[in-house]
Amino acid sequence: MTAQLGLGLAALGRPGYVTLNHASDLGGRYDPAAMEAHAHAVLDAAFNAGIRYVDAARSYGRAEDFLATWLRKREIEPGEVTVASKWGYTYTAGWSTSATQHEVKDHSLAAFERQLAESLERLGPHLLLYQIHSVTADGKTLEDNALIDAIARLRDRGIRAGLSVSGAGQDVAIRRSLEVRRDGERVFDSVQATWNLLERGAESALHDAHVAGMKVVVKESLANGRLTGDAGRGKGEEGILSPLVARIREVAEARGTTIENLALTAALARPWADVVLTGAATETQIRSSVAAVDVSYDAELEEQLRPVAIASEEYWRARSSFKWN
Repeated sequence: MTAQLGLGLAALGRPGYVTLNHASDLGGRYDPAAMEAHAHAVLDAAFNAGIRYVDAARSYGRAEDFLATWLRKREIEPGEVTVASKWGYTYTAGWSTSATQHEVKDHSLAAFERQLAESLERLGPHLLLYQIHSVTADGKTLEDNALIDAIARLRDRGIRAGLSVSGAGQDVAIRRSLEVRRDGERVFDSVQATWNLLERGAESALHDAHVAGMKVVVKESLANGRLTGDAGRGKGEEGILSPLVARIREVAEARGTTIENLALTAALARPWADVVLTGAATETQIRSSVAAVDVSYDAELEEQLRPVAIASEEYWRARSSFKWN
């Protein structure tokens, strides 16, 4: 395996999220102090297991705050852990799990400057990678010259620039990012994209990004929990995904492993991947994620599992229906 595990904080910084069974993962305890203690426990488990890449975002509730207090508590030196965060969405749920709108997208220059200041206030010299949050194929973000100029200046602060992509046109957004340059240098050093056994649409573009020298970070390798536990056992929420998940589970059980370990191992086995994020929300899930590193992934498995993938448009249509909590 070429990739390393990283920890994404989307499920740890706010009480509401679209990961399956998120409420039970948090034990139904949404008090900020309780959630901070829970996040610290998961971060401790990840660090003790050797995970040295952590990904946050301004829209992940208090994820940056929880990460900042953990870094101080553990006396982590800048650079000892690669700390990445993202800007471009603002958290608007007011600590509610049933808000009408949980986050608002804004890729303007003003939003970048405001959120960069907020991230630096919390993370300071620990912040090594700052990413545009969820660039889509139909967006104009990468065409905003003033914004790109400001992002390019991140390197003057010792911060690398990156982007995450989402939607059915991830491949289009990735290839556009490869062409964005200032002073003859590519602006973006890193790309974060959804890849899992159900959604492989960005594979070719991620390979090209890797060849070009960009760090490739895989998100949602477990399809927001749909490739774990009881998902796909007729629960009803997953719709088109249910029979596909059931097929992946059959393959996993035939190999004597779990569906989550197989799905995570498949992501780790991508030759173009540098980091695969686990969205683990409990210490038990951290241990499960780490165990995936030891699961063997071979050509026979790839042949069995490749037909399970669906068209990107179908996957993101299903993804848009995932319920919060």
